[in-house]
Amino acid sequence: MGSATRLNVFVHAYNTKAVKKEELPKSWEDLLDPKWKGKLGIGSGNSDWLAACFGDLGEARGTRLFKDIVAKNGISVRKGHTLLAQLVVSGEVPLALTVYNYKAEQFKGKGAPIDWFSIGTAIARPNGVGVARRAPHPHAAVLFYDFEISEEGRRFSRSATSCRRAGKSTRRSTSCRFKFVDARVTLDEYDKWVKLYEEIFGKGR
Repeated sequence: MGSATRLNVFVHAYNTKAVKKEELPKSWEDLLDPKWKGKLGIGSGNSDWLAACFGDLGEARGTRLFKDIVAKNGISVRKGHTLLAQLVVSGEVPLALTVYNYKAEQFKGKGAPIDWFSIGTAIARPNGVGVARRAPHPHAAVLFYDFEISEEGRRFSRSATSCRRAGKSTRRSTSCRFKFVDARVTLDEYDKWVKLYEEIFGKGR
């Protein structure tokens, strides 16, 4: 048994002191502009995000485009979405492509110079909880599962985007349109997309 409990919505975050709102890219092609040289960052291991992006761009076109962006302007690959958001706040990474929107909102709410946007439709990754078939303590596991999907359990979630109230309320909380990663692609073609992601961006540090 299992259930989705929260969403991590990938968005683009920028340092509001280093990047003006009117300068933000409106398309992926805009990132080819030399003004972004040395200013871009991305999280490592976001192969499911890439697969979802290429669902719109097409794999061949998307691969060429992102390789061109990396070749012309470079991109800093960092491990950890919280770290990536912190680097945006510090100004070390003026524009990051795969920050979780709730983390950007947390920093923004504390007065940090960070805001976020999305080129096209944002990508959302559902996260969930389940009970293993042969859990060593099945009754305790079910109790924890029930807590996780409860209203009370939701309050303890790290993510501000809950799956408990799907549809309009969830979408309203993200302030943007989003689509889900394709679970089939994530599971059945995992190795392919991990390899392609590292081929384009590298493994990160």
